[in-house]
Amino acid sequence: MPKIRIATDWLGGCAGCHMSLLDIDDRILDLMELVEFTSSPVTDLKHPPKEGVTVGILEGAICNSHNVEVAKQMRERCQILIAIGDCATFGGVPAMRNLCGTQAALKRAYLETESTTDGVIPDSPELGVPLDEVVGVDKVVKVDLFIPGCPPSADALFYALSELLAGRTPIVLPPHLFKYD
Repeated sequence: MPKIRIATDWLGGCAGCHMSLLDIDDRILDLMELVEFTSSPVTDLKHPPKEGVTVGILEGAICNSHNVEVAKQMRERCQILIAIGDCATFGGVPAMRNLCGTQAALKRAYLETESTTDGVIPDSPELGVPLDEVVGVDKVVKVDLFIPGCPPSADALFYALSELLAGRTPIVLPPHLFKYD
């Protein structure tokens, strides 16, 4: 039986959700017998293969035009798209800039901080154009499964992947997989 192909990527966020994926610990060895991770921001291969994957996983919020492109490419190249973490689910911490506006947030971050000398707001096509509003992934592409948390627990991620491998798409994850600290 061929392995299920999985691609992951991150958008605007801290990468903590990918750390939770790694926190699956030795259970990842069980997964590796059934899945092939084709691309990830922590590997040399950064983009999902053109021929597609079964599962695409995105973490982070949609903050700029580059994030929009990455989300659309992942959606086009996967059969099932999972948004993991609060940022991908509803904007999370990056969406706090919605309270003051993008330009005010950039001005404070790059020009007005107490430690800034000769500050410049970065402006490069490689960075993407900041959006006026930070949003969750589902505001740009169709998402099939949401796994909230900041970050979601390794148990929640393992459960969701195990269910998918068993041919079941989890609609709601069991409450005991979430922690509220």
